Amino acid sequence: MSAPDSVLALAQERMSARGAKDFALADSLRNKIAALGYEVVDVADGFELIAKAAFITLAFARDIRPIDLEKETTVGIIVDGFTDDALETVNSVKANNDCGIVILSIGDPGRLVEAIDSRTYLFAVAPGASWGDCANVMIEKVKSTYIVIMDPSTRFTGDAITPAVAELKKGEYVAVGWRGGLVNTDDDWRSVDDKGDGEVDVLFSYFMALNREAIVETGGFNPRAIYYRNADIEFSLKVRQAGGRLLQMGLPLEQGRHHGYHDVDPDYREIQSKKNYDRILDRFRGKSAILSPRR
Repeated sequence: MSAPDSVLALAQERMSARGAKDFALADSLRNKIAALGYEVVDVADGFELIAKAAFITLAFARDIRPIDLEKETTVGIIVDGFTDDALETVNSVKANNDCGIVILSIGDPGRLVEAIDSRTYLFAVAPGASWGDCANVMIEKVKSTYIVIMDPSTRFTGDAITPAVAELKKGEYVAVGWRGGLVNTDDDWRSVDDKGDGEVDVLFSYFMALNREAIVETGGFNPRAIYYRNADIEFSLKVRQAGGRLLQMGLPLEQGRHHGYHDVDPDYREIQSKKNYDRILDRFRGKSAILSPRR
């Protein structure tokens, strides 16, 4: 075998775990080996290591195996084009926190392969994947206590994760974000007003830190949300309906060019945004009891 000694050691540890029937540990070690660029194959007298592609390509996001980077918090970033900008975002996360990072690229990940290391996992899915499905994969398959869903246009200017997770650990809120607001009931629930820091009805997916276990219980994002816009509003109201509370707080973040809004086909953007918002109105409009205190 021509694999590095570090990879061989992990493979030996995995074989021992399998012998002890500790299959959870064996799966975790398999993921570590995969992150280092090798596939471990079980054979009659042990194992073989096969060099593999730098990232996994799947037909559907839901086909990915569970991912355990052994980090309390993992950042999940869904990337649909403009991969050079997304790489800058990933690097800004790495420069400010030692969290795990999972990148889901819809289509060719381009230079994002440069980001792969022991705490950064990359996989790609076929173009046209549903944004809601991709976000749910992050919540369901990434085995961290806290998951941060963030847009590739959002950049860290400092450690945004530690203060957000500190709030989640208090147990009062199940989601903490950077931008959000209160539903405007005066215009029949058709807009959201930013009222600054405090408890909110809605958090936007520029940056959303989530208590993973609590969010799994709510069912996550709507898989019918092909496009991100307004999907986070529907998700937020769903969490509130289930009794979860959301907090908006100031964090050391900035937003670059939001390609997901400015650089997509305008007709597609408006059609899919409207579909998402129509579901919100049908499901939640008038249910004032689920809203946070007005301010």
